[in-house]
Amino acid sequence: MDIFGRYLFRQLAGSFLLILVTLTVILWLASARSRLNLITAHGQTVVILLKVITLTMPALLGIIAPLALLVACIFTLDRFNSDSEIIVMSASGARIWRFATPCIVLAGMLSLCLLVFSLVLIPACKRQLHAYINQVRTDLIAQVLQPGRFTSPESGLTFHIRDRAPNGDLLGLIINDSRAKDRTMTYLANRARIVSSDNGSYLIMKDGHIQRQERAKKDQGVQIVSFEQYIFDITQYGPKSGDRTLSWGELGVWELINLDPGSEMYKRNPGRARAELHERFASTIYPLVYIMIVINFLGHPRTVRENRWGAIVMVIGIAILLRAGGVTAMNLMKTYPSAIALVYGIPIGTIIIAAFTAHVRMASYARLRINRNALTKLQIFNNKMLAVLGVKTDQNGGRVG
Repeated sequence: MDIFGRYLFRQLAGSFLLILVTLTVILWLASARSRLNLITAHGQTVVILLKVITLTMPALLGIIAPLALLVACIFTLDRFNSDSEIIVMSASGARIWRFATPCIVLAGMLSLCLLVFSLVLIPACKRQLHAYINQVRTDLIAQVLQPGRFTSPESGLTFHIRDRAPNGDLLGLIINDSRAKDRTMTYLANRARIVSSDNGSYLIMKDGHIQRQERAKKDQGVQIVSFEQYIFDITQYGPKSGDRTLSWGELGVWELINLDPGSEMYKRNPGRARAELHERFASTIYPLVYIMIVINFLGHPRTVRENRWGAIVMVIGIAILLRAGGVTAMNLMKTYPSAIALVYGIPIGTIIIAAFTAHVRMASYARLRINRNALTKLQIFNNKMLAVLGVKTDQNGGRVG
């Protein structure tokens, strides 16, 4: 790119990044607010909340980035028209591709990034996000062991702790277990810690005692046993793990290509794998589609007195209709495999039509210059022929004698 191309690229990239960061922060805060129940209701830390919200960002960026590029390109070219920069460049002989090249380069870079996101990053983040959420929802220990609360994960079993130490130890633990029909057990410990292993989860209590009371022998009082360390099995209340069925968005590209036809997912919706796979490729073309639409409507020189809102509304309306058409074609492909022609034909066909239309619209200026040059050359040739024939001409191009 030349100096003007680099200048336009910097302006467009700056606007794109500003809009992208602004929209991302807004959606990030909205997502954080909607997931605050991870802390309030499930007793998780802020770190877990930040991890969950961060893992949702790649999928959001895949939706936000093309729209941010569309808005940035509209804003940049409209400002260039308002400042008469496009008018000056066009008057100096610049073609429309002089303005389109920096925009296409940025759109191509964004499409490559979105391709990496769609094929690699988004499925991995969705899989990890589901694992975090599943862990939070099934980790009953994190929910019941809240400082200052008496909570019961099931009837007859009550937990209470006074506080949590900075290293995660439980301070002032009380467990009342009356699930057995013949006895009631009460565990008191100054300090305890949860330990998880492949065999299960255990609550290791230190410096405490156990109070045991037989219900049939209430007159005998309570039996008290002191201990330095005691292990309480909490496997059934710890995080549940195991095999689960992945969602379509969590499957990688090779998993979609090599999906077993006998699997339950494939039987429920045979066309979903095909649609999901092609959606990840086709969706990355739309940044180029948006750029070519904007170039077609706003890449031509316009006077400062000319109303440009009509063109801006047309750009936004066409972009929305094309994206809606792409989503509709994707849904059709779940049932009709031949709809793949629409999935790729809509964006690619739009790029070709927009490029051709933009070129033809700008070619009128070129044809005007060509016609003027042709008339001048024709006049020169006519004068030479008249001179050869001996016909004299006056200054106005007439002839005498």
